[in-house]
Amino acid sequence: MAKMKLKKGDRVQVIAGKDKGVVGEIIAVDPANERVTVQGANIVRRHTRDSADASGAQVKGGIISVEAPLHVSNVQLLVKDGSKDVLTRIGAQRQKVSKRRADGSEYEGTRGVRIARKTGKEI
Repeated sequence: MAKMKLKKGDRVQVIAGKDKGVVGEIIAVDPANERVTVQGANIVRRHTRDSADASGAQVKGGIISVEAPLHVSNVQLLVKDGSKDVLTRIGAQRQKVSKRRADGSEYEGTRGVRIARKTGKEI
């Protein structure tokens, strides 16, 4: 199982499947199954029956449309490059930062950041 480079809230485009070309935001990530749920993509319809919720109130059934997860290989990150959007792969880099200890003293450290391979900018 590879590390998931996409995160919740990233803007992606579907690059394969029935919803190819759809742009949306990631609303859920499932790293164990390498799947992401994209807003507005892979819409499925669920038929639910009338039921009672935890408080005992009746919940009306019917046909509900909801997003189903997509495999992470079928989406690609979209980043802004000037005025246009660009599809890009994701890389990682270590950046030097100054950190502060509890006693108030500062020291040099590093932190990992995601970068867009096409633009070289931090995501």
